[in-house]
Amino acid sequence: MDYQGLIAQAIEAKQSAYAPYSHFRVGAALLTKSGKIYSGCNVENVSFSATNCAERTAVYKAVSEGEREFAAIAVNGDNGDYLPPCGVCRQVLAEFCDMETFEVVLANSEEDYRIVTLDRLLPGAFLVKNLKAGDVSDV
Repeated sequence: MDYQGLIAQAIEAKQSAYAPYSHFRVGAALLTKSGKIYSGCNVENVSFSATNCAERTAVYKAVSEGEREFAAIAVNGDNGDYLPPCGVCRQVLAEFCDMETFEVVLANSEEDYRIVTLDRLLPGAFLVKNLKAGDVSDV
């Protein structure tokens, strides 16, 4: 996998972040199993609960284009350290990703990064298999 290329797109996406309140920009680049990359940035709102993270922006862009299978995501933020996705983003990724194989690339730069699988970041995730039979239609 071209981790450096994926990271470069996350860093580029960070430049479009709208973060006038926290001044904390985040970029993400999501690699689909079909080979497409969808980037996203955080978009803040004065009502903080309406803010959307970079990772979810990338996932929602991909899903809105018909993608449902993902291989990896690179995340880069302004914190100067490895930045893992927040809990909500982890849960959104769990909806579409194989927990044991999906790679989360925590990147400070194209040369300085760590890779973890989603199951390491979200042990005990709530998944569709946790619902009782008959509670979900057309899943």
